Amino acid sequence: MRYLPLSEADRSDMLEVIGAASVDDLFRDVPEEARLDGPIHDLPMHASEMAVERQLGAMAAKNMVAGQVPFFLGCGAYKHHVPASVDHLIQRGEFLTAYTPYQPEIAQGTLQVLFEFQTQVARLFGCEVANASMYDGSTACWEAIGMARRITRKTKAILSSGLHPHYVAVCRTMAKFTGDTLDLAEPELTAATGAERLIASIDGETSAVVVQYPDILGRITDLTPIAEAAHAKGALLIAVVTEPVALGLIKSPGEMGADIVVGEGQSIGVGLQFGGPYVGLFACREKHVRQMPGRLAGETVDAEGKRGFVLTLSTREQHIRREKATSNICTNSGLCALAFSIHLTLLGEKGLRTLAEINHARAVEVAGRLAAIPGVELVNDAFFNEFTVKLPVEARPAVHAMVEKGVLGGVSLERLYPDREALANGLVVAVTEVVSDEDIDALEAALKEVCK
Repeated sequence: MRYLPLSEADRSDMLEVIGAASVDDLFRDVPEEARLDGPIHDLPMHASEMAVERQLGAMAAKNMVAGQVPFFLGCGAYKHHVPASVDHLIQRGEFLTAYTPYQPEIAQGTLQVLFEFQTQVARLFGCEVANASMYDGSTACWEAIGMARRITRKTKAILSSGLHPHYVAVCRTMAKFTGDTLDLAEPELTAATGAERLIASIDGETSAVVVQYPDILGRITDLTPIAEAAHAKGALLIAVVTEPVALGLIKSPGEMGADIVVGEGQSIGVGLQFGGPYVGLFACREKHVRQMPGRLAGETVDAEGKRGFVLTLSTREQHIRREKATSNICTNSGLCALAFSIHLTLLGEKGLRTLAEINHARAVEVAGRLAAIPGVELVNDAFFNEFTVKLPVEARPAVHAMVEKGVLGGVSLERLYPDREALANGLVVAVTEVVSDEDIDALEAALKEVCK
């Protein structure tokens, strides 16, 4: 039997039931100019497998591969060294083929890993409880806003100007369907993080204040006064962490009063992978656990008193009382969460601190060398492994010019904020442990050339 075993008679019967004359009628809401009028133009109808492989290989070879050139891109996705043992372990059949751990009697390994993962995330974020991961950092950010609405019964969320614009875009999209009001602002090319604006904006209608830590420009904000101001008005503080390696050196958001901490776990154990799949992290205070979206793996004992693991809370909320579900996300990023957990286990607390120290030291070195280039100005007064410089020329053409010299020199703010002329000269540079002395020399030389 074919996967879609529909005959013409089957299709006709289905169209008659729904009142459509043809399959094309199903697409009448799509603008005519956006519809295909026949075969795709300039694409041959068929080719041999070898010919297709050859053509696609030639197209792929045009990409500049991250591992083959000096690489200084960041802004939410970071190139770190992932030990070979991580990939080896996640490809074990027990993990690679396991999907949803609904049957605890046959999913103990998966459930135990998720339980350990939750413990690691909770400790990293300074929170009491964490879930078994989410789709990615941006969706976790939105789910946190939804959770704050359920807890506070308010609908106004204040978003920091330093929140990643892609995260803001996800929140804007989802808010259209929930009625949440988003108080938005965009960053300025200064060391000031905008904390004063956030605090001044909090009122009795505020459900949550959302702050990225470190933010999109690499700046680090003291979250304590923001948390205190939010709590005084009955609002929650949501901290967003896109670079969890930073927490090996800087204070965790939970320690500074954050109620919900979310973020992207890609930095630990998960490669860049051309943009995904990644793994969303989500943690909160224990008193809010029943409003936390996603899955929660819990520890228990079986009938013989032996230690075991099960899904708890989320099973009832997500899969039985569906109309009261705490999330529209019904799964977790299991394999990426496993990679995160294995890498973090291999590092341990001491290893994570050492890794963070190396990242910061390399970033400080690069920031100093770039700031010494005539016309280049360092924006940050504090950062971890990512910082912003203001160039004497527009950053986006400068980035493309550096690519021509074989250097991926950073992310231009114009790419992230295409309508903000004031940010056009801003360049965000990320420096991790994989950057060599030769890479730094190449970046410095390339940037000097393009800034002339």
